[in-house]
Amino acid sequence: MMGAHVRNAATAARQAGREEREELMASGTIRYWAAAKAAAGTAAERYDAATLADLLDQARKEHAHQPDFERVLARCSFLVDERQVGDRPHGSVELSEGWTVEVLPPFAGGAR
Repeated sequence: MMGAHVRNAATAARQAGREEREELMASGTIRYWAAAKAAAGTAAERYDAATLADLLDQARKEHAHQPDFERVLARCSFLVDERQVGDRPHGSVELSEGWTVEVLPPFAGGAR
């Protein structure tokens, strides 16, 4: 009898965790530029995600059939609502409702 109670509590905890993550999800747009746009095959997409890491995981799954996508994405920098992400862990970058993420591949040239 005790085993069933533990399993039910574990199931309830997992469900509560899922519901909490769903409540934290925010809708927004990811925009791809230059080589990232070519690798994704689109300029922009809509997603629901809680963090930048969640968003990028979803995008990787969506574009798993496109061989260059992962390689290009690994070299990109990101802006979240016009703010540079830099070296921050992507899981720590929270997305708020209406977010915009810019995916910027390295650009050639620049100021000297």
